[in-house]
Amino acid sequence: MNELYKKQVRNALVSWFLKEKRDLPWRKTTDPYKIWVSEVMLQQTKVDTVIPYYERFIAKYPSLEALANADEGELLKEWEGLGYYSRARNLQAGVKEVVEQYGSVVPSTRKDISKLKGVGPYTAGAVLSIAYGVPEHAVDGNVMRVLSRLLLIKEDIAKPKTKKIFEEAVMDLIDHENPSAFNQGLMELGAVICTPTKPKCLLCPVRENCSAFFEGIQDELPVKTIQKKSKLHKVKTVVIRNKSGQVLLEKRASKGLLANMWQFPMVELPTPNHTVEEVIEHDYGVEITKGSSIIEFKHVFSHLVWEIESFEAALVKEKELRSQCAWLTKEEINEQPMPVPMLKIWNAWKERKNENDNK
Repeated sequence: MNELYKKQVRNALVSWFLKEKRDLPWRKTTDPYKIWVSEVMLQQTKVDTVIPYYERFIAKYPSLEALANADEGELLKEWEGLGYYSRARNLQAGVKEVVEQYGSVVPSTRKDISKLKGVGPYTAGAVLSIAYGVPEHAVDGNVMRVLSRLLLIKEDIAKPKTKKIFEEAVMDLIDHENPSAFNQGLMELGAVICTPTKPKCLLCPVRENCSAFFEGIQDELPVKTIQKKSKLHKVKTVVIRNKSGQVLLEKRASKGLLANMWQFPMVELPTPNHTVEEVIEHDYGVEITKGSSIIEFKHVFSHLVWEIESFEAALVKEKELRSQCAWLTKEEINEQPMPVPMLKIWNAWKERKNENDNK
């Protein structure tokens, strides 16, 4: 890239962003903590979904110290519905490190900020450039898509080693006078103009510098190999009530998928030679009635899919209750952090119960 080309791209992108940027709450601050929170929330989550979560989260945890000292259960409850709950745990762990090791000042160098729990190359670059004005790369999917078209980069973006090419391209192109607007401009362009399908090239501020546009191959880039199919798990969950009206919940393990979240008793299907009720009795220590269906649906994680059947049942006899289980009232359940599929079952069950109560 010659200097004239780079100057044209910088000027066009920064000018466009400063004029056309969306009005988003995290763009009204240069507080590295708040920008860090927003970047973590925005990972694999749409902007419109994040906005109310971000505003509630910052209201509840306005400082590094507030988040560092937060109860994990309360934190997960605040995060409930955003998914990818390890993000919340890693964010809190990283914030604790800042409070304890850096005197509550978020590090301003890539070397130091990258040592923090959960802070990868993208988050590090985003915080450094947006909060501190440091010219550092922040390469995500949007940025790779924009640059693959702009610079005609045909390497497969699904391969981890390819990201290095884009990081080097950003460092070569970045506006040292305004790295914040430059990096945010790349992200914004990918989000609203240079979209995965049907890019709005006629509205693009860097169209005159875009190699893919002039070759007419913008729809063919970026190159991305098809990922493996997600593993399918068929499961059955049971909403079990005792005679007092309490419902049985199970706390998931402290590590792994949905760690420390609460769920209804769950059975992996099929269950050869046994009914679901027999498996529940064996695994959870409770004997239950044969239940009626509540709701069936699929829930997609990044690496697997749950195909869920849920039903309700009544407790017949409690034998030896599984240690991580507890009987909770409706009010207590509403206070516990639950993953999205469990919330869906819980809301469907409550709606169904209300309908039955009103008959």
